[in-house]
Amino acid sequence: MTKSDEGKTVSYWEASENLVEKDSLNQSIETEVCIIGGGISGLTTAYLLTKAGKKVVVIDDGAIGGGETSRTTAHLSNAIDDRIYRIAEWHGDDHARLAVESHGEAISQIEKIAAAENIDCDFLRVDGFLIEAEDGGEDDLQKELETAQRLGLMQIEKASRAPIRDFDTGECLRFPRQAQFHVLKYLTGLAKAVEANGGQLFSGTHVTEWTGEDAPEVKIENGLTIKTQQIVLATNYPLQSRMFAELPAYRTYVIGAKIPKDSVEKCLIWDNADPYIYVRTQPETDYDVLIVGGEDHKTGQAEDFDARFGRLVQWTQKHFPMATEILYKWSGQYLETHDGLAFIGQYSSSEPNVFLITGDSGMGMTHGTIGGMLVSDLILERENDWAKVYEPTRILTQSITEAVPEILSSTVPYVDWLKGGDVSSADEIKNGMGAIISHGTTKIAAYRDEDGKLHQRSAVCTHLGCIVRFNSLEKTWDCPCHGSRFSTDGCVINSPAIAPLAELKEE
Repeated sequence: MTKSDEGKTVSYWEASENLVEKDSLNQSIETEVCIIGGGISGLTTAYLLTKAGKKVVVIDDGAIGGGETSRTTAHLSNAIDDRIYRIAEWHGDDHARLAVESHGEAISQIEKIAAAENIDCDFLRVDGFLIEAEDGGEDDLQKELETAQRLGLMQIEKASRAPIRDFDTGECLRFPRQAQFHVLKYLTGLAKAVEANGGQLFSGTHVTEWTGEDAPEVKIENGLTIKTQQIVLATNYPLQSRMFAELPAYRTYVIGAKIPKDSVEKCLIWDNADPYIYVRTQPETDYDVLIVGGEDHKTGQAEDFDARFGRLVQWTQKHFPMATEILYKWSGQYLETHDGLAFIGQYSSSEPNVFLITGDSGMGMTHGTIGGMLVSDLILERENDWAKVYEPTRILTQSITEAVPEILSSTVPYVDWLKGGDVSSADEIKNGMGAIISHGTTKIAAYRDEDGKLHQRSAVCTHLGCIVRFNSLEKTWDCPCHGSRFSTDGCVINSPAIAPLAELKEE
């Protein structure tokens, strides 16, 4: 891929051409563990299990490493983005301490694997700094510091400013020994290590159904099956799950700006706004890339993409005036949880052989690694203190006043059934754009490609019947209720939907 221009979006990692393409599954097979999802969660789990001698198969409907993992900004941090003091309030001090510990151990695990497997992935230990947003921010930095000290996390300390020469951040919190890396270089090496350990990887393999209980089996779109002893759901949103009310989906936006070599000190920066800004640098041979993200919103519930990128550029050039050329821009999707912690572990008591890793809450690289460490321990029947922290069947501890707005924002979009279309006819749709057309009670998702050909599908999300909305940035149909996303030809990109948008019935 090339760098972004004229509205085209491509992530920094995808532009580096490190996606791993494998053959698709072409025959029914048997294995000990079938992992659905080839991102950092799935590959970390596969690596640790194959190192322990397990027979493992990893399948993905796209390229290995090509899902939301390829849209990350690759911060490796134990600075919980919902803040340590909130985790302590919602879950208690012991769980908050373990949560911070687990993210720190995940960073060390990545470092250890990269060294053991000789993976050249630009891994670098850096400090992280939580700074005050210009408007004062949403999070209480003093309360965060006091909570960290109460929990014995004495390495977290107050600093007079972050060490950025041209950006006076003011007083902030310093989180030492965070890290950054090139995620797809890492996953490329991890995939090679999995195969060297006897694991099998398959791209282009779309799952339609899985069953657990006494005879776990995964069914593939082409009618093939994988018989297995355990299943790991590592697909961001877990397939066939009914957890959509617990996992609201968000879009986040990122730019990559060209800056002179070593002109910005190597560290991680996050402010305390809501949504917050996050910053790091990534080295190239002759220059560095300043990666700045933020401007988050619920999936399918915004259309002002140019304005969001514009605000990121404006913020960047104000604080980093050397960043004059924007090389990349992209967006990604992540899943929040209502109580600030991921869901990692056994799917349910009735499905004891099925495990899931989900709810990354904007910390996907460490949550994914924690997931691999914890789930592999559970499968190998090893004790792990983190299991009680990330238990998927836990009762949510967040207050009802915090959770209700999220639930309401997922139901309001159903009023789209009562609205007219975006346009009255397909003739109004320009090349490269999409719109909803209403014909009586029928809602049509109509897209006209760059060559002028019209593509039409039902606009009804196949998950729970919400009306999808066109995402002009990514050229997708996004569900504003629960975050499912579809390509312009109707194929599923993000769950909870599994079935494609329906074809239109001939009148």
